[in-house]
Amino acid sequence: MALIVQKYGGSSVGTVSRILEVARRVVKTAQLGNSLVVVVSAMGKTTDGLVKLAKEISATPNKREMDMLLSTGEQVSIALLSMALQELGQPAISLTGAQVGIVTEAAHTRARILRIDPTRIESQLNSGKVVVVAGFQGIADAEELEITTLGRGGSDTSAVAIAAALRADRCEIYTDVPGILTTDPRLVANAQLMDEITCDEMLELASLGAKVLHPRAVEIAKNYGMPLVVLSSWSDAPGTRVVSPPPQPRPLEGLELAKAVDAVEFDLDQAGVSLLRLPDRPGVAARLFGAIAKQNLDVDLIIQSIHEGNTNDIAFTVTRNSLQQATAVADAIIPALGKNSRPELGEPEVKAEERPIAKVSIAGAGMIGRPRVAAEMFKTLADAGINIQMISTSEVKVSCTINAVDCDRAVAELCKTFDVSNSPLALNSPSPKPAAVRAVALDSNQARLAIRHLPDRPGVAAKLFGLLAEENISVDTIIQSQRCHNIDGILTRDIAFTVAQIDAESAKIVLEKAAPELGWGEVSVDTQIAKVSVVGSGMIAHPGVAAKMFEALSRHQINIQMIATSEIKISCVVDEEQGVTALRAIHTAFELAGTEKIQVPA
Repeated sequence: MALIVQKYGGSSVGTVSRILEVARRVVKTAQLGNSLVVVVSAMGKTTDGLVKLAKEISATPNKREMDMLLSTGEQVSIALLSMALQELGQPAISLTGAQVGIVTEAAHTRARILRIDPTRIESQLNSGKVVVVAGFQGIADAEELEITTLGRGGSDTSAVAIAAALRADRCEIYTDVPGILTTDPRLVANAQLMDEITCDEMLELASLGAKVLHPRAVEIAKNYGMPLVVLSSWSDAPGTRVVSPPPQPRPLEGLELAKAVDAVEFDLDQAGVSLLRLPDRPGVAARLFGAIAKQNLDVDLIIQSIHEGNTNDIAFTVTRNSLQQATAVADAIIPALGKNSRPELGEPEVKAEERPIAKVSIAGAGMIGRPRVAAEMFKTLADAGINIQMISTSEVKVSCTINAVDCDRAVAELCKTFDVSNSPLALNSPSPKPAAVRAVALDSNQARLAIRHLPDRPGVAAKLFGLLAEENISVDTIIQSQRCHNIDGILTRDIAFTVAQIDAESAKIVLEKAAPELGWGEVSVDTQIAKVSVVGSGMIAHPGVAAKMFEALSRHQINIQMIATSEIKISCVVDEEQGVTALRAIHTAFELAGTEKIQVPA
């Protein structure tokens, strides 16, 4: 029949009764004639308990010993599940990560998979056994047998990697919920089950905190064209298919160290409009983009920078033939937005970019968790003497707007840096039913850093994000202000970005230390923020998505602090206390609610 890899998380095997239920499900699948590999996490909160024990011994436990300790959790669950299968009459064998040949890089507690030798698994499958594999673990050295763990979401990663190595027919991820939902059902009771989602959409949702699938697992599925299904451990519902693009020839060696960038893309049909010194209050973005949506104008990038003196700047791009119409709409709406509370800063103003601009992008699933990729892009442009005007980031793409005359040179240099051929084709996975918005996500675990008065010249962004990359700090949303200041004869701009809260203080220390040498000003941190995002592969073909999102926030008097967009995602930073309200308002606005209430086990 089929070769299937199934993965069961910690809650699915949290008790003996649940292990027995999983065993019955596995036997049912095997009896249909399928060959089966089952990847299992540690039981319930076992890993948390082991971490607590280690902390009682040492405040900073040795990473090698932590891997030795944490890898024991999965060994308990695979042995028990194998026993349960044998009791049901199904031949089975449990194997650790090392025993199935999962070889990783030598990075304790956060290793990436280099290769998998499927020989032993294939031998056991050929003998009629179900192979039960410990997720989350491997070995860094086949001779020294150094045990490593893969970090958070490691069992998802193990399962999809094994499926890719075996060239399985599909990989099934069993979890607490019946599939992938339009939002977190613990926050929105009427969240709806999706029957399918593209890999790119799933990468965005996973990176925004959706815990159903880990981004690294989705990355492998996309890179190797592995069919992926998310299902419930407690029902026979069909779940959600994660749609992968057609598989491209790709070696299994360096499995998780695949090239970070697959393509360099460019778009010369871009024109920019900036609105400067707008009042910083709820409803401004909603009125602006509502007026633009009424004209049926397609907006590509939208960027709202950090506030300055109770005013904000908003910049966006449209197609070149829409520039005059977009500028006229912006000019007409300015009086309705009201005056700002700091007249000395100047009145609101609309500026159309006079020089032709281009958007250049690097794209690929391998950028996840690799902070050096964006920094390398900025450095490449800086070394070529190309100044960046706008920056847009997502999990699968980083885009910059530049002067159009620099486009050919930028593409050539980026292709050289990342060793790819340029491709104007979008990398989004095709979907039979592209939706403008598939899901809404809330991330309350981020902090915003703002840096004032960076010199406006090539190389500054490269140095800034290079410093963070050296500390392995991943940056999420990046916003460069459109307003320039003249400081002692030097043109400067502000820049803001978000990082995980756990990295915020370290990032601030690094940037403050570099300020005297590199010439920027104050570095501030705000941890009281939340980022709410809409994700959908069809939004680029549906003008008005941004306007609807901003209007939903405006109706609840939620002020937008930052805006950043990509082709398939729009994100707004809001006050942390308003995060859940924002999530619910946007979910309702896009009519994503279902009729069935999804129950999430405690």
